[in-house]
Amino acid sequence: MNQWLVAAVAALPWALTPIVTVIRVRNSRSLNDESAEPPPNPPLVSVIIPARNEARNIERCLLSVLSTTYPRVEVIVVDDHSEDGTGAIALSIARADPRARVIQSDPLPDGWFGKQWACTNGARDALGDILCFADADTTHSSDLLTRSVNAMMRRDADLFSVMARQELGSFWERLVQPQIFGMMAVRYGGTESVTKSRWVSDKIANGQCLFVKRTTYDELGGHALVRSHVADDLMMAQRFFAMGKHVALEEGIDQLSTRMYTSLGELVHGWGKNVFAGGRDSAPFGRVGRFFYPFLLVLAPVWIFAPAAVLAASLIFPVPLALVIWASVAGAVLLVWWSYVYWSIDESPLYALLSPIGAAVVFYIFGRAVLRRQRVSWKDRDYVSELQ
Repeated sequence: MNQWLVAAVAALPWALTPIVTVIRVRNSRSLNDESAEPPPNPPLVSVIIPARNEARNIERCLLSVLSTTYPRVEVIVVDDHSEDGTGAIALSIARADPRARVIQSDPLPDGWFGKQWACTNGARDALGDILCFADADTTHSSDLLTRSVNAMMRRDADLFSVMARQELGSFWERLVQPQIFGMMAVRYGGTESVTKSRWVSDKIANGQCLFVKRTTYDELGGHALVRSHVADDLMMAQRFFAMGKHVALEEGIDQLSTRMYTSLGELVHGWGKNVFAGGRDSAPFGRVGRFFYPFLLVLAPVWIFAPAAVLAASLIFPVPLALVIWASVAGAVLLVWWSYVYWSIDESPLYALLSPIGAAVVFYIFGRAVLRRQRVSWKDRDYVSELQ
């Protein structure tokens, strides 16, 4: 009986974490709650799309942005020295729509990440009162801009970003992406938890679709403010908030979708560049939190696959009964949790059975990122991300 009690108490964190996470995530606001009618005297919105070797994405992205029903918009594609025909594809679309144009990014100066420099080039040519920075792998609904502008004006936000629906096309995407976004949900909760938090470290933004007031952008120095940070969106949200600006976040899963990575290799390299070099800036408790961040980062996926690992080991080696009971209870809770997660994103709950494998892959990604520390490689460029 004592062994059962000890095991049950030990499994409590595995049982309580999903419950608390669901409660916190529900503290969110959606673009569906915002008006789809343009505001009176709508401000000009400049949509800036930095693109480097995005031939597989740029057509879908640009056409979706141009499908907008928002009445005053200009679209600027910044071709960041692409070698795969990205610029030519964008130019062919821009020739048929006077709202769009394509510019070439200037040579990358020392101390800048490529995306931030391309965004700076786009902002320099933009005429809008509101700047919208959009990644080339995003797809926009026709009402995204209207609802976002209304939300931004209603909240009087200096920086406003939209959380997207993640498209999962391959087996590995379905195993890895829910794991990482699930961990982010545990850390940050819902959009209102982020928006209303009084702590700088709780502020995040989604650089896939990020709106800023032009006056505030220029006042604070634009992307030069985060020129050497790999997680430019997270850092911009934190810097804006630290300087007294209003930062807001809303869900837009019906208005915005993105397919970030399409293969296991892309998942490893893509998340590997962000989770340590950028993620440590979101660690709470200042320097102490940043010191322990590498350990907590790799511990997160261990938390998920540990029960399954113990149960597998018990089939081969003698394992204390209390440990087996704990693993059984914690594993059952995790199975229910991941079944719910997959169901909520319209994927088969059967993928929950493979969640320990997904967590093991995430452990590899996180461990690799910790070993690389601030060194980042992306799209044939090498960087060193600045420490906070």
